[in-house]
Amino acid sequence: MYQSPRGTSDILPEEQVYWRYIEHKAAAICQLYGYERIDTPVFEDTDLFSRSAGEYTNIVQKEMYTFDDRGGNSLTLKPEGTPAVCRAYLQHGMSNLPQPVKLYYVSPIFRYDRPQAGRYRQHYQFGCEAIGSDDPSLDAEVIDLAWQFYISVGTTGCSLHINSIGCRKCRPGYLDALKKHYSGHTDKLCADCKTRLGKNPMRLLDCSQPSCQPVADSAPKSTDYLCDDCKEHFKRLKDYLGLLEIPFEEDHRMVRGIDYYTRTVFEIVPPQGGSQSSLGGGGRYDNLIEELGGKPTPGVGFGIGMERVILGIKEQNVEIPPLARPQVFIACVGDKAEVEAVRLASRLRRAGIGAIQAVGSRSLKAQLRQSNNYGMKKTVIIGEQEVESGTVVLRDMTTASQETVPVERLPELLS
Repeated sequence: MYQSPRGTSDILPEEQVYWRYIEHKAAAICQLYGYERIDTPVFEDTDLFSRSAGEYTNIVQKEMYTFDDRGGNSLTLKPEGTPAVCRAYLQHGMSNLPQPVKLYYVSPIFRYDRPQAGRYRQHYQFGCEAIGSDDPSLDAEVIDLAWQFYISVGTTGCSLHINSIGCRKCRPGYLDALKKHYSGHTDKLCADCKTRLGKNPMRLLDCSQPSCQPVADSAPKSTDYLCDDCKEHFKRLKDYLGLLEIPFEEDHRMVRGIDYYTRTVFEIVPPQGGSQSSLGGGGRYDNLIEELGGKPTPGVGFGIGMERVILGIKEQNVEIPPLARPQVFIACVGDKAEVEAVRLASRLRRAGIGAIQAVGSRSLKAQLRQSNNYGMKKTVIIGEQEVESGTVVLRDMTTASQETVPVERLPELLS
């Protein structure tokens, strides 16, 4: 029997209440902050991601789903949301709009990775991007939006980790210090880190192999090598977070796993886990638009894994409001009654009253049992006698009381 591919999952009807809940919360919080929705294609040119994420990142080397289409074009299923939004910003001339342009998305994301709780090969991401300003107050706004989203969905106990990884001006000095530090510990490094040391030393701090942890923990801090502009930017960000009353920890190990980040990086971590169980995160990418062919344009944003949010909601037993569903069941006995039931169900639905009509030739007792199983509040019963008299029997499923009413009054009574 066919099964869903490894690392994917079906979102069954009973799970939809969680998804609709967090999507509603995401849309509501974005509206408060002035972010508008954007949807980009599920696949893009491969070069968009390899150029933006970095050739020697895990995303590009190990995790992308890449294929050639029938025209010989190399395409990749979207492994993250930011490059696609930046591509759309350039393609549609959004630089002519009032800046910063504030956008959000909810999108499927694809990464070939080891499946684990809350992390799937096809997962869904809620993300925000603010493009067109390098003001640290915008960094604080983006972090505040993410923070308030978690509060709005009912999760508690999260912590914010922040760092600054500098810019083109000051990062080379930090990378030299990082390589010098790691060069004295090559015998302790895993095979991947030995490659990163020569190719992309910033990624050394991403490694989760136990043998590499002591070396990373004792590595130089990026904040000790910041230029004056980056120091001031980071200081102002921390001042703004204090003003917003958002507690934070500085984490010198955090660099995020993508090469386009500059200056601010951040992650929001659940109460029971460290950085490897991050609920979401992001940062500033002041060079990305330029690297994709546009004018120098700063930006900042985040991505939040929706499956992990739902996992947190369940672990904390957050009470979720139920989805709206029909409250009326229409039972019928006899062919003429079934014709009337079809007509009545349509009439109720067009009046905005949700209704489920019995189908098949079950007995009235079985139909009432079905109504109970659906959790219906009311059942409308139609038989041959009701068809002749232009009435229906309206039964209260909680009290089992019932009354005969004119069919014309039914929408009024049910509404």
